[in-house]
Order: sequence, then structure tokens, then C-alpha cells
Amino acid sequence: MTKSAFYLRLVCGATLLTSTFVSLGLQAKNLAPAEAQTIVAPFYDALNAAPGKNAEKLVLQATAPEWVSCSGNDECKPREKVAAGIAGFGKVIPNLKWEIKELLVDGNRIIVRGEASGTPATEFMGVPYGGKSFKIMSIDIHTVKNGKIERSYHVEDWMSAVRQLSAK
Repeated sequence: MTKSAFYLRLVCGATLLTSTFVSLGLQAKNLAPAEAQTIVAPFYDALNAAPGKNAEKLVLQATAPEWVSCSGNDECKPREKVAAGIAGFGKVIPNLKWEIKELLVDGNRIIVRGEASGTPATEFMGVPYGGKSFKIMSIDIHTVKNGKIERSYHVEDWMSAVRQLSAK
């Protein structure tokens, strides 16, 4: 075999391998929007405060045991800590409502543009209780594996909430 024939076979083989791996990657679970909605629904239901609601149970239902929730690139909290925190959030904002405004799917990722609103029942983020309400936007990126949320990155516009609650 000549040197050029060898290189041609090598390039063809590498191309075939690359296309096979790319194809396998593309065959990874591509979620349908309705399936994505079903997966994240218990999580967002947990964020909505309601008397007697077991928010912690809903979070555990929607997430994998290894789930982490990240508020920054290197700021992630484990499932049990986040589930307990969400359950306590409803006590501070008893009428908290978290709506899914838009849901996008990219492979096994679910991107949610949400809106949170409520009226804190006590001091909130350093703002004394004043009976005022807030409405903010949130962006969440959830990675799904085997029908459960495995990792979430989230950003909420809490500074807007502080401004709204502090307004004279």
C-alpha cells in the first residue's frame, strides 16, 4: 500500500468514526416540548406556595438523587439542601407564584423563562415588611437524564424584587 493510499484510508476511517460518534450524540434523548413540560412541572409546582403543599416531596419527585442546583458556575447545592430551602421559601412568601412563561428544549436540556411574584410576609432580602409585592423574571437551564432533572442552573432578578419592595 502506498503512503497516499494509507493516508486516504486513515482519513476515511477517521471521518467514519467521527460521523458515527456525532450520530450517536445526536441520537441522545431529544425531549419533546410536552415531555419536557411533564418533567419540570413538579419542580415549578413546588415553587408555588400553598398551605399544606409538600414542596420538598415535589422537588424530590422531579429531580435525580445526584441533582444539584447552581446559582453560579461553581456555586452548586445538593438536592436535599435545596428541597428543604424551597419548602421554607413558602413561609416567607406565602402567596409565591412561579409561572413558566416560555419553555425551550435543546436535546436533553430544558430552558425555562419564568416569572415569580408574591408578597413577603416578613422582612425579605433586607427590606423591612411593608405589604408590597414583587414580580421578577427567572431563567433556568435544566439538564435531564432518565426523565429526571440532574442539574439546574438558575438566575433570578432578585434586585428588581428589592427595588419593587423598597419603592416609596
